Amino acid sequence: MSFRIEEKLLIGTDQILEFKDFLMSKSAKQIYHPRIIKSLYFENSHNEMYEDSIEGITPRKKIRVRNYPEDKNSTLYLEFKISSVEGRFKTRKIIDKENFRQIKKIGINDNQYGLCKPLINVVYRREYYQMKDTRISIDEDIKFSLYSGRNLGRERSSIVEIKASINKDLDDLVNDFSFQRIRFSKYCIGFEKI
Repeated sequence: MSFRIEEKLLIGTDQILEFKDFLMSKSAKQIYHPRIIKSLYFENSHNEMYEDSIEGITPRKKIRVRNYPEDKNSTLYLEFKISSVEGRFKTRKIIDKENFRQIKKIGINDNQYGLCKPLINVVYRREYYQMKDTRISIDEDIKFSLYSGRNLGRERSSIVEIKASINKDLDDLVNDFSFQRIRFSKYCIGFEKI
């Protein structure tokens, strides 16, 4: 497991071109083709993952199954995003369609949160950039729906995630990006739309 610094920026739709120009002025390189990402988030019956995220409690986690629906294989990944006192990290395991069908039906038993059932789908378009030792992703056209299918709407702004090694000086990272930093979770925004 490798810990990382993760900062988020909320960029209005009227400012996203300005932000991309800013990246180019800093010699950022696009490292992957843009793609659609779909994540199914799980939650327990007491909504503790949401509550812990809002309160900023550590340790906490989010459990999701992610895939890239436009990819030929559309591999399914079971992911645990963990925030601890030491930092943030993610674990990821490939699962097959049968395993996915089972966990959607019976849930995931987690050692911290107990039985967690599928709750919210989040679908968006992501662009990927690299600037020196920092990775930047831009998420646009973010849509939310309940697992049951009910549409929950969309996020009008774009979300920029800046990821760097835990060894990176946070002051340097903040100085590189003068845009407004926020605490933001796509899962929490979706949850609040229920």
